[in-house]
Amino acid sequence: GIGGAFQYGLQVSIINSPAEYIKSFTRETWLKRYGSSPSEEMITLMWSFVVSIYSIGGLLGSFSAGYLSVRFGRKKAMLFANIPALLSATLMGLSRLCGSFEMIIAGRLFSGVSGGLVLNIHLMYAGECAPRKLRGLFAITASTAIAVGKFVGFALGLREVLGVDALWPVLMAINALPALIQLLALPFFPDSPRYLLIDKKDKEGCI
Repeated sequence: GIGGAFQYGLQVSIINSPAEYIKSFTRETWLKRYGSSPSEEMITLMWSFVVSIYSIGGLLGSFSAGYLSVRFGRKKAMLFANIPALLSATLMGLSRLCGSFEMIIAGRLFSGVSGGLVLNIHLMYAGECAPRKLRGLFAITASTAIAVGKFVGFALGLREVLGVDALWPVLMAINALPALIQLLALPFFPDSPRYLLIDKKDKEGCI
């Protein structure tokens, strides 16, 4: 769940706190780059891109989840989902240093791809690995992870934590932490028995 549906919940809530800081950063960057202040309509448009492109990335990730989970297996697909997560964290974390609001938009797109992947594969992987008696309990870990992710996102966005002008790039890049935790932990987990039996034809491995 930490590297799965948690990522989705975190990214949904984390964008609310630094809204004004990102708008100010966009305004300052535009002024330095073009020598004139952008209109409020342009700032609103750029901010709309930052918020909404996550959904487009999520759509792309969701469409890819089925293919990747069959082609590489549930576990490897979950590991693969950390690549766009880490890429998004790098882009958003360095956006202020590089003076590029476009990096925030690109980072949000990649985080959406990661969220779309893990949200689908998390349910698939947990459900297929769970013992029959615990299958329902394992299935709700996805919704639990989303709720925890939203809570953590709101908590980190508080002004007493990372919700200040100097630290908003760190806040936007915080999704690298659960991705790294999953990269370190998930290789020790088993493959899905259903994947081994149906997709790999490995009956012994499945048993």
